[in-house]
Amino acid sequence: MSLDPPTYLNSLQNNIRARPIPWEGAVRAGTITDNDLKRIKAVDKVRKDQRRQTVEADTDAYRSLLLGGEQGKSVLESAAKRADVIQYILVLAADLINDVPSLAPALLEHSSPYKPFLPLLSHSTSPEDPIPLLTSSFLASLISAAQTDSPKSNPQTDEALPKLYTYLSTLTKSQDSGLQDIAVQEYSALLRTKKARELFWKQRQDTLNPLIDILRAAAGAGRDSDSTMWSGGTSIRSATEAGLGGGVGLQLLYHVLLAIWQLSFEGSLIGKNLEKEQEILALYTQLLRLSPKEKTTRLLLSTVFNLINPSANRSDLLPTATTVRLPVLLANLKARHLTDPDLLEDLENLTCMLADYTSSQTTFDEYASELHAGHLRWSPPHRDANFWRENARKILDENQSELPKKLMEIMQKKWENEKQVLAIACNDIAWLVKEAPEKRVQLEKLGVRARVMELMADENEGVRWESLRAVGEWLRYSFED
Repeated sequence: MSLDPPTYLNSLQNNIRARPIPWEGAVRAGTITDNDLKRIKAVDKVRKDQRRQTVEADTDAYRSLLLGGEQGKSVLESAAKRADVIQYILVLAADLINDVPSLAPALLEHSSPYKPFLPLLSHSTSPEDPIPLLTSSFLASLISAAQTDSPKSNPQTDEALPKLYTYLSTLTKSQDSGLQDIAVQEYSALLRTKKARELFWKQRQDTLNPLIDILRAAAGAGRDSDSTMWSGGTSIRSATEAGLGGGVGLQLLYHVLLAIWQLSFEGSLIGKNLEKEQEILALYTQLLRLSPKEKTTRLLLSTVFNLINPSANRSDLLPTATTVRLPVLLANLKARHLTDPDLLEDLENLTCMLADYTSSQTTFDEYASELHAGHLRWSPPHRDANFWRENARKILDENQSELPKKLMEIMQKKWENEKQVLAIACNDIAWLVKEAPEKRVQLEKLGVRARVMELMADENEGVRWESLRAVGEWLRYSFED
């Protein structure tokens, strides 16, 4: 998987290559040895084929130069106090493993291939410090080579990965899209093996959450402001014309989607928790509406399929996919002139999977799915008198009152940026009390009545109206009693 190198990193490396380094002075000061200098000059500022021949003729010497050995320390350790030398060596090291394919496997044969580099990741806390930035680039290339050479888990690589992930997460949390893109591309280089993806998921608060925040910005919704995503009101055409939100560029969007797509290969491990923690299906459904290119649409669809497809995930994720109106969106996508064969295959598979599921669902199942998803929208059941007449008691009694408890969980949240959820919940309470007045005590024990009365003072007119209606139903039957 080859990605264009980030512009910011390329520019930094070119600037460092062009800097003059007083090498002889470094030798006199004992910063590096004569042998170090000879090896550096033999491969510095020469043609790639000459560089490759030189390194291949004495691979052990260049492994010792970078990692240390019987003849002494790594040049990075001996030059620890010279930031200019360290930066130059880090750029040269990255050039060497890119230009000399045999060098990376030789480095990995060392007893501690990452030891001189890992401490440099914490050289400073500034995300713009060149030393940890250049170190991360080199380590991403070397670890990627280790994964290619041996996909099986390796203790040294498994120990190095979390440290590299932690550093890269500081870049994704920055406000600089150039630094974010560097981190995300390096994530993609690293997420090649099952173990790497498991470790990434284990650190998801630092690694994955900032990527989701970037996607939320692109979708035009913050973590607590998802009304657009859940409403499904934006058409594909109007959303595309509106562009991406949050100033997220197409290149960064693509790279973030690529990294999460790689992570989705562990769908059985991450699917249910990813939906629970991030409401990923609502987010990806909205991004599908906004997707400006086939390549982003392909990654979105493939990721959704990878998450839903494991049999252990279907009972949780298929209802949510229906609630966020993914089937409707897939039908719209099928009407577009799409040409990518992988995209079309995933589109067809998802469409069939959801069609099989929805064909077996009742209106009650649809309503229950909304409650289990933890979000409400004005779907048909909420205002259908026949639905409540037929299902109110079932809703209240089934599975030890599971659904009223879910409804109360939803009502307990503030929904600062999406007040209609509270209005819908109060609407549902009004119907439940009207159709099953003898169950009022059951709802009161859950705290529903007290919460509805609190909402009568809400700043939102819709919430006040629906809560007043619910309290009215309560009072009507109280007076009749």
